Amino acid sequence: MRWFPSESTGHALRERLLIECDHALRTLRPPSDSTRVRQTGDPDLDLSSARQSRKLLRVDHAGEVAAQALYRGQALAASGDAGLATSLLEAAEEERRHLTWCAQRLSELGGRTSRFNPIWYVGAFLSGVLAGRLGRAASLGYLAETEHQVEAHLDDHLARLPEADLVSRAILEKMKAEEAGHRQWALTGGGKPLPRPVRALMHGASRALVYGSYWL
Repeated sequence: MRWFPSESTGHALRERLLIECDHALRTLRPPSDSTRVRQTGDPDLDLSSARQSRKLLRVDHAGEVAAQALYRGQALAASGDAGLATSLLEAAEEERRHLTWCAQRLSELGGRTSRFNPIWYVGAFLSGVLAGRLGRAASLGYLAETEHQVEAHLDDHLARLPEADLVSRAILEKMKAEEAGHRQWALTGGGKPLPRPVRALMHGASRALVYGSYWL
């Protein structure tokens, strides 16, 4: 199955949309019983600390769900630029590691993923498609600003994690380093700074994801 068919036909578009629907379902599907880590908490954490870590990791997992959707939406819209689309899909695969790490750690802590994940996925995918339709500079600028906000968000979580939760801290620090790499790639690839109102709108959407996922 080819990602970027040369013929611009309705059949090719339907094929690509079906691929995206399949990927969305696999991203949003909870881990199966055969792969789930069967733990109810971390023995190094007291109940209050474990509860705080679960809430923070749930937000981080939701952010990675949105990252999958964003990159793939941008790649879909950038199909006329095969090099950019391929790079975006490769970055999405790197982000998928973050999704796996967060899901695994949540399971180890006895937590669950956000009930709002389908909303985050759809919203991020549509915003990625829109950014991609505005051209390479706008698309990469949107990506760079997203990663900038993610880095700030991870800094906040690192400050709020219980001191004893060294496992979650190591995960978030590794994620932050890789997010910074994606931001730099977007900037060197031609991403342009976004207008202030757009950045403010993105920040508002990010806050909705953070607060919604923290509680639910």
